[in-house]
Amino acid sequence: MHVATPPAPRPPSKAHLALPFFDDAHRTLAEGLVPWAAAQEVDETDDRAACRDWVRRLGAGGWLRYCVPAAHGGALPALDSRALVLLRETLAYHSPLADFAFAMQGLGSGAITLAGSPTQQAHYLQGVARGELIAAFALSEPEAGSDVGAMKTIAENAYLSGGNGQKSSYSLTGTKTWISNGGIADFYCVFAKTDPAGGTRGISAFIVDANTPGLDASRHIHVMAPHPLATLQFDQCTVPATALLGEENGGFKLAMRTLDIFRASVAAAALGMARRALAEAVHHARQRRMFGQTLADFQLTQAKIGEMAALVDSAALLTYRAAWLRDTGQARVTAEAAMAKMTATENAQRVIDMALQLHGGRGVEVGSKVESLYRDIRSLRIYEGATEVQQLIIGKAALQE
Repeated sequence: MHVATPPAPRPPSKAHLALPFFDDAHRTLAEGLVPWAAAQEVDETDDRAACRDWVRRLGAGGWLRYCVPAAHGGALPALDSRALVLLRETLAYHSPLADFAFAMQGLGSGAITLAGSPTQQAHYLQGVARGELIAAFALSEPEAGSDVGAMKTIAENAYLSGGNGQKSSYSLTGTKTWISNGGIADFYCVFAKTDPAGGTRGISAFIVDANTPGLDASRHIHVMAPHPLATLQFDQCTVPATALLGEENGGFKLAMRTLDIFRASVAAAALGMARRALAEAVHHARQRRMFGQTLADFQLTQAKIGEMAALVDSAALLTYRAAWLRDTGQARVTAEAAMAKMTATENAQRVIDMALQLHGGRGVEVGSKVESLYRDIRSLRIYEGATEVQQLIIGKAALQE
């Protein structure tokens, strides 16, 4: 059960902004975001209503402008990984659902930013930046998660009469599942096979508006940390040929490029949750008295908090490095982003678990911050590339050196 997020015991530290990974534009962004995020009060009992509210607030506050390039209402000339990292870390510190709402606007529209036609970009991206359109990214299927090539959703094309070979439309049939913003999105970036025998080389991307006949997003998925998820059913869902996103059969590369941009930001979301858990643990340890002293006076507590702080900082450095490498155009980024995603999510799970343990029975009380963090963090070790997939990426890169 999600309720209004309890206020943080203290503002998040800004010490990391002095690191050389960031420039003045990033520091200005963070300085403005921290007080804004702390001032928001959103009832998160209904995750779907809350997510819509967060998108509206983030749009009105100008923060969704960092999800699109300046040419289409964005804040910066291009998508900037370090800005995304700072935004997601700060939002997740205050509310993981706020982070989710922000991230899905970026991920759901990222393929349009990368490969959309001028008409597609003009139609969708400004609405995303203003919080007027909710975006979604529809890649996963019941039998095609990490194994994208096993995708079964197909897109069959129809041709204009006259025999000139020009496509008039595509008809999508199949099932997508675990789709974030499913059921509340205004449009979906959907990946389907235009060449069923082509494996990953036969996948194309399409923009499908939520009200398109043949699309059913009514089957909601309920998870341990509530946020909008749904299964999408496509039953001869027909979209015009102009809905093709990028090149036909180029969808797999487009999906991977989109995920690569946002992978380091997943690490940042985990980092924000870990920082909040550490802040909650420190606050509780200073206040809780037992055996004539505070919990913080015990050496075992000090050792645990020291371990938590080291886990947070090690995750932060890998996260900021990955974002900096992408923004500065370094040749090698994928393995470093995988290191950040794997380390930050795994470390955050450990930090949150230790924070809950320090709270004792209060830690498992529904409505306490560490209890909700314990549920919130778990999915980050799975989505956008499970830990085991990140290990494979890192291992293969190391073997190729």
